[in-house]
Amino acid sequence: MNPRRARVTIHYAQSLDGRIATRTGHSQWIGGEASLRLAHELRAAHDAVMVGVGTVLADNPRLTVRLAAGASPVRVIVDSHLRLPLDACVLRDNAAPTIVATTADAPVHRRNAVAEGGARILEVASDEAGRVDLAALVGQLAEEGLASILIEGGAGLITSALRQGIAERVVVCIAPKVVGAGVEAVGALEIDRLNDALTFQTVRFTPLGDDLIFDGWLAPRQAPDLAA
Repeated sequence: MNPRRARVTIHYAQSLDGRIATRTGHSQWIGGEASLRLAHELRAAHDAVMVGVGTVLADNPRLTVRLAAGASPVRVIVDSHLRLPLDACVLRDNAAPTIVATTADAPVHRRNAVAEGGARILEVASDEAGRVDLAALVGQLAEEGLASILIEGGAGLITSALRQGIAERVVVCIAPKVVGAGVEAVGALEIDRLNDALTFQTVRFTPLGDDLIFDGWLAPRQAPDLAA
């Protein structure tokens, strides 16, 4: 029997020059009010919303649906070494179930503390760098019935999802702001030639308030063109 596969959407807001935060890490709010409502609509349309622990440390988000109709999704925090603060909103507000995905190397005392805080610990295989293997995590969540997952950041998680080819859709709010030096939305994808760049099979641009929304479905990735 084939394992279940979740539908994965990446969503983030960026400045015109591709930054999701300033050089100090400040990111609230890049997009306007209409784009923020769209973010909540996307949450309501998915079974789970996923962020890395760095996003929690920087912004302490609630990851719930408040500006749109619909239920809040399951919150998934990717935290390889369990750095999640015990007073984080995702542990304390009881607004939606929270899963913390970690590895076998996470300290037992931290596992117990996070579990006592109200989250469920999900142990996932680690990648070569000792971090949570994102593809393995998405597979485990799909087996648990979380068939659609919204990845909201940060940059490391977005980059891993694109590099591993687990995302189907990318929705980007492009705000008319220029930040300069700051946090890039997407890191290294090990792409050296434009012929090997990720492309999209369908693309739509929609003005929303002062922002521009990019909504694209990724094309199947081709093998690198070594002869080019």
